[in-house]
Amino acid sequence: MSDNKVVEWKELLKRRLAASKKDGKTEQEKKEEEINLFTKHYLEWRGGGKRDFSYKNIPRFYYRLPAEDEVLLQKLREESRAVFLQRKSRELLDNEELQNLWFLLDKHQTPPMIGEEAMINYDSFLKVGEKAGVKCKQFFTARVYAKLLHSDPYGRISIMQFFNYVMRKVWLHQTRIGLSLYDVAGQGYLRESDLENYILELIPTLPQLDGLEKSFYSFYVCTAVRKFFFFLDPLRTGKIKIQDILACSFLDDLLELRDEELSKESQESNWFSAPSALRVYGQYLNLDKDHNGMLSKEELSRYGTGTLTNVFLDRVYQECLTYDGEMDYKTYLDFVLALENRKEPAALQYIFKLLDMENKGYLNVFALNYFFRAIQEQMKLHGQEPVSFQDVKDEIFDMVKPKDPYKITLQDLVNSSQGDTVSSILIDLNGFWTYENREVLVASDNDSSVDLDDT
Repeated sequence: MSDNKVVEWKELLKRRLAASKKDGKTEQEKKEEEINLFTKHYLEWRGGGKRDFSYKNIPRFYYRLPAEDEVLLQKLREESRAVFLQRKSRELLDNEELQNLWFLLDKHQTPPMIGEEAMINYDSFLKVGEKAGVKCKQFFTARVYAKLLHSDPYGRISIMQFFNYVMRKVWLHQTRIGLSLYDVAGQGYLRESDLENYILELIPTLPQLDGLEKSFYSFYVCTAVRKFFFFLDPLRTGKIKIQDILACSFLDDLLELRDEELSKESQESNWFSAPSALRVYGQYLNLDKDHNGMLSKEELSRYGTGTLTNVFLDRVYQECLTYDGEMDYKTYLDFVLALENRKEPAALQYIFKLLDMENKGYLNVFALNYFFRAIQEQMKLHGQEPVSFQDVKDEIFDMVKPKDPYKITLQDLVNSSQGDTVSSILIDLNGFWTYENREVLVASDNDSSVDLDDT
């Protein structure tokens, strides 16, 4: 700050103060005026004559959701979201535009072909991008081309691979928009009721579910929704991110039911197929001997091969949600999903929580012995010679190789890829017997294959 400016500023302040002495103001008022005057001139000097309003350039990052009684605001928000989603939908390629893209790609293919696969080089790729229209612009970039470039000696990419990439992207965006229509809160996630509505309205579009009775729809929807929530909501928050739904394969499995020619094997392995849903619900009805719509511990003990230990079943009824000591269909579905998918981290988390009786976050020798003793008792009941716990314990620790040699954590089980075997040894006599006789079973399988080859 130059000396001239300092003098100027001081003189101005003195004149203002001298003028203020003649107006008959109190000392307090004069002091406040002095402070305000100083602040004004100081800020003008700091900002070159302008006050600093840079804080106004910070973007707004929080928008309060309308309260339940703010009906007008809620309606406005719903309408604006619907308009936004419609606009996004119009930005996607429709069937006619996709067909036109295929014709352009085919027309600009670059010889020679690799087998029956048509290829395209980068120059032709860019030419197609110019002719394909604005909607396709996002796909015709160097990054996309590089992603699909593999080992072609001429530096070309497969037309079919590129077209499938575009189709997949369009499908993902369509599906995201479709799911977002059911996102009542507009926060990027679906609650259980939202996903139920989505699947219920999807049923008529899936030819493989044509044979389902309408009276079974509610049970089918419950069966389908549980798989999403069991695996994608491990903390049981009651909601799933739409991004997580798109990233997993479950939606692919569900929409696979659009295929009218789906093989019997594919239907049996698909949790969402009619035969699979009827199988699970049929098992539940068969277990429910007193037909009260719920399962007691005794009824559940007949699940599968009927060889789950009483100790494990006790833990199921202690930890899982029950009603007067009985299990409903939704809780049963979680139980089935855990036992049928023991290799998956979410299933291991479910089983680990039951095995971790003291809620310590790890399994020690005491916990292993507690559960294995029930296996030994079952072996005695079936006239088998009980196996030494010491031997089994050593085998379990050798399989898992935990970080702490005395404790097995859930992460240890997941990392070892042996969680399914360990859980089977501890909770199911049949699972333990299969493990104990694995070498004999492998040998008999080999013998069977040799016999088949001989014939």
